[in-house]
Amino acid sequence: MLRQVYQIQKITGERVSNIVIMGTGEPLDNYDNFLKFIHMVSDEHGLNISQRNITASTCGIVPNIRRLAEEKLQITLALSLHGSNQEKRRSLMPVANKYELHEVLEACDYYFEKTGRRITFEYSLVHGVNDTPEDAKELMGILKDRNCHLNLIPVNPIKERNYEKPDKKKCREFQK
Repeated sequence: MLRQVYQIQKITGERVSNIVIMGTGEPLDNYDNFLKFIHMVSDEHGLNISQRNITASTCGIVPNIRRLAEEKLQITLALSLHGSNQEKRRSLMPVANKYELHEVLEACDYYFEKTGRRITFEYSLVHGVNDTPEDAKELMGILKDRNCHLNLIPVNPIKERNYEKPDKKKCREFQK
């Protein structure tokens, strides 16, 4: 990952000031190397990127979310939530078979408590799967008392899974 950051700077001639670690495998499954990377890019003698400008996306590896909280870094943690309850989350994310939704949310609360950094909850809207008014109410029920951000992402169609993108009207209704 570090080489990618240097390559981007070399190609563009501009300083990289923000990093999002997402879509390249689960960073918390490679915890030690992930942590080294964070320290290297944020070190004042390295790239000197503010930890507040680094976001790491996780599917919810509970023990390592708690471990990361103990590091007291200032990175933003983004959690791939995608379901408003355990059953829906399990149908969309295999990792939910290992960690219950309440465990993941408790680990996120712990991260916030230790770091003061809001969690960003990522929720991919899948037409006919998790985009109903009931899903929206349930989602708000689990997030309403949390100091967090919610990122609603209309899913790109996935033919192999029969996932379709909700139309714009449905997305707006869900947001309300």
